[in-house]
Amino acid sequence: MIRSELLQLLEEENPGLRSDEIEKILDIFFDNIIERLAEGGRVELRGFGAFSTRAREPRKGRNPRTGEAVDVPAKRVPYFKPGKEMRARLNAD
Repeated sequence: MIRSELLQLLEEENPGLRSDEIEKILDIFFDNIIERLAEGGRVELRGFGAFSTRAREPRKGRNPRTGEAVDVPAKRVPYFKPGKEMRARLNAD
């Protein structure tokens, strides 16, 4: 599902809200998740999962075109751990 499909689904399920209101709500939702992760925090949505960040150590990488060794700096990357309810629904027979 892409963002436009999510917006369309939310519009269909909430006819009392205008599309610009729904888009604003979605923007606020995603912006707050990103902001919390940027601060080094964690975002947990019960039944869905938890967003956090993981540290990556600096390492040596390779340029795929030339094969030349390049330094890849340390960084933080987003991580998602699905919740128990999501895992159960995905694995239901």
